[in-house]
Amino acid sequence: MIIGSDHGGLELKQIIKSYLENRGISVEDLGTSNSDSVDYPDFGERVARLISKGQADKGILICGTGVGMSIVANKFPGIRAALVTDDFMARMAKEHNNANVLVLGGRVLTQDSACAMVGAWLDASYEGGRHQKRLDKIARIEKEIRSE
Repeated sequence: MIIGSDHGGLELKQIIKSYLENRGISVEDLGTSNSDSVDYPDFGERVARLISKGQADKGILICGTGVGMSIVANKFPGIRAALVTDDFMARMAKEHNNANVLVLGGRVLTQDSACAMVGAWLDASYEGGRHQKRLDKIARIEKEIRSE
């Protein structure tokens, strides 16, 4: 699992890393490593680029609200970054949309609720079926945009 945050998500990122490691999941932290102000696109790009290129399967991004990270991550082909605010959204992000990046808001979530969302996302499985045609449409749109 790869993970990244800006300064607004640093504290929650440390909690999520411990949660993942306690579940036996290896974590590669792509930054930031201190509370100095940084630009969230730098860290969102690192995570999204690796997943987009197939060098990682999934990741977690955290900034103050999660909005910025979700915007930058979704610029990359093949990224399905989902900004979630509860367990149901996290589960559905995987089951219906096969989200490969979970995005959280470090300044708007409690540590317990964020860990529960990560758990719900990890424990869910993509259902495929009727949902796949929608993901195929998204892939088609990405391809058309790249060729314009």
